[in-house]
Amino acid sequence: MRILVFGAGVLGSVYAGRLAAAGQNVALLARGRRLEQLRRYGLILLDEAAGRETRPHITLVEELRPTDDYDLVVVIVRAEQVANALPLLATNQRVPSFLFLHNRASGPETLIEALGQERVLLGFPGAGGALDDARARYRLIPQQKTTLGEPDRRITPRMRRVAAVLRAAGFPVAISRRMDAWLKTHAAFVTVIAGAIYAAGGSCAALAQDPSGVPQLVRAVCQAFRALRAVRTPIEPRKLAALFLWLPLPVPIAYWRRYLGRPEAELIFARHADAAVGEMLELVSELQKLMRDAPILTPDLDTTWAAIEQRARAQIVTGENVNFATAIDPAGRRP
Repeated sequence: MRILVFGAGVLGSVYAGRLAAAGQNVALLARGRRLEQLRRYGLILLDEAAGRETRPHITLVEELRPTDDYDLVVVIVRAEQVANALPLLATNQRVPSFLFLHNRASGPETLIEALGQERVLLGFPGAGGALDDARARYRLIPQQKTTLGEPDRRITPRMRRVAAVLRAAGFPVAISRRMDAWLKTHAAFVTVIAGAIYAAGGSCAALAQDPSGVPQLVRAVCQAFRALRAVRTPIEPRKLAALFLWLPLPVPIAYWRRYLGRPEAELIFARHADAAVGEMLELVSELQKLMRDAPILTPDLDTTWAAIEQRARAQIVTGENVNFATAIDPAGRRP
């Protein structure tokens, strides 16, 4: 299969490298400093769980041209980058399928409008990591498989083909009939995790040790999930509903305090949160619009989301780069 991975961040690098190592014909689209790194050092992947470094050969490209022929384009960019990417993707009418592997809470409508429903596949990656100079450090996440779904909830032959290709590259894969709800659920969950990490000074270990930090995180997720259900968005996968809505609060509190205290949580959650403040702002803005009419009180959720804006504004003060294309409503999600 001829595959273009659109986006050369840590996860784009991981998916491109593992697909290429599995025998697929893969090109990786990169630009700027990342392109210079890849040209100079090649693609370097460090699987921390396995303790193994690999250097798969990859073809580098700087653009998707209207005449390029690929069987699949895998789009792995942050949520706030999608709007700028869509016009570039839409110039190519030859690619039959675009798989979007990223956080998204605004639904698939803008993707379908730009590319056509028959060319859009939704999904989410099953790995986490960070770029350390030229090296992509990562871990596959046992609790979260690479998840795929059609916008119209069908199980299609093309989705099965893509799933098979990913499995052959070593990615555990799940298929969801409610992928839009899955993505909205995950957006609510990941923004709470990020906000709690920011409030704890950027450290999962510090968050785990804070007597009030994890309990507030769990209450915030519960409030977010109840607000989603109030606007008729199912909580997917159901195991998250079970953990946060069905079990007594001490159970998810103990689980997340233990998980966030593990060293791998720093790579999977804290490093991503540190690099994705703009994405968290975008997701919160999308979720606020979605939940605006939910008759649910969300004091812990609002406090946790406010920590994302505080982190973003701190980056502005220190001169760090953050995308303020969207900003959190300072009054919360209600008008």
